[in-house]
Parts: sequence; C-alpha cells; structure tokens
Amino acid sequence: MNALLRLLGWLLAVALVVLPVVGLLNGWVGAEHWPLSKLRATAQFQRVDETLLRDTLLPFARQGYFAVDLDAARAAVAALPWVEHAEVRKRWPDVLEVHLAEHVPFARWDDNQLLSEQGRLFPAANIDIPAELPLLGGPDTRIDEVVELYNQTRTMFAPLGLEVREARLDPRGSWTLRLDNGAEVIVGRHEARGRLNRFVRLLPQLLAQQAQVLARADLRYTNGFALVWADSRENHESQG
Repeated sequence: MNALLRLLGWLLAVALVVLPVVGLLNGWVGAEHWPLSKLRATAQFQRVDETLLRDTLLPFARQGYFAVDLDAARAAVAALPWVEHAEVRKRWPDVLEVHLAEHVPFARWDDNQLLSEQGRLFPAANIDIPAELPLLGGPDTRIDEVVELYNQTRTMFAPLGLEVREARLDPRGSWTLRLDNGAEVIVGRHEARGRLNRFVRLLPQLLAQQAQVLARADLRYTNGFALVWADSRENHESQG
C-alpha cells in the first residue's frame, strides 16, 4: 500500500509539472498572461497592404507567446499578394516580428500572372498592375528564354526610338513581338535573332520609304520580309 501511495504521489507531482507546460505549448493557458500585443515589421514595403498583414497575423498573436504557431503564421503571410518571402519570429516578452520581401514586378506573364525580377511567377488577381509593364508569354518552363529574347530585342529597337511592349513564345516555339507603335513582328521559330538583326538593320530605310504606319512585319522569309502598312493594308516584299 505504501508503495502504491508513493507511486500515486510521484505521478501527481509529475502531472503538476507537465500539465502546465503542455497547457502553455497548446495555448490552454498563458495566452492571457503572455500575450503577443505588439507587431513589428522589420522591412519596408510599398505594395503589401499593412491592414491585411495585421489582420492575417492577429489570430496567431492571440495564441500567446508560448503557443504561437510561427510556421503557420509565416505561411499565411507568404500567401498574401505581393509577398515573395516572409519570416515570422517572436521576441520576448510580447512582440511578434515579421520580415518580408516584396515581389518587384518585371513583366506581366500571359493573362493572369506577373513575373518578378527574381524570375518568379505570382498571381495578378486583386493586384493593381503597373501600366508600364511589358507583356511576356510562353511555356512556364521557358521563362528564361523569353526574358532573354525580350531584353535583347529591347536593346535592338531602342536606337530606333521603338519599345518592345510584348514578346511571346507559342507552344510550337514561334516568336512574336509587338512594338509600342502597334506594329506586330512575327519572327517564327528558326534563327530568331538573326532575322531580327536583319530586320532592325533595314527598318529605318523601310520606314523612310513609306508614309504609312507599319502594322505588321512577317520575318519568316528566307530572303526578305512581308510588310503590311496600316493605311493601305497591302503586302509589300522587302528584300533583306
């Protein structure tokens, strides 16, 4: 009997120690005594909604210092619009600290996504998209190729006072550009850079010979281009 009483007493003592710890870790107790009452952002941000950020973190702060689920809080912040990366920490005694990095948009990607300067796609829904962003498109696995060609063509056309506003790669591997003057440039699948270099080299002469605005240029010819002018809509072959 004495042994049984000693065993029961030992179990009771352990329970009195363990249960409060378990209670703290699970939020049973402690949220009122050790609340996270301060939110600290350690990075400047321009596009992330501050109110939305606070509302997202509030349920986690209410769990208290010992019970807060930092991984879940980080995931919730990372899912907010414009957030590229997030870290959430707690600081004794009452601070929930968040550090986040924003996506810096480089271009629109197809119809419903944005491409960051880090080469990452993120949803465009509920986002005020900057009007100056170019429109790029293609298979998601070939983002690097699309960005590379866009940057190259932007450099090609800049001395002519023209800006590349769209660059697309279709599923068959054919390239199409659109310039800021509205002209569509169909490049095709083969020797894209060579065709573009030849076209850009001759473009000043082609424009000087016509009073109309260039509407369409098809570069998929071995020895020239097929041009469509905005006013006459007639095809003209120009030898390259």
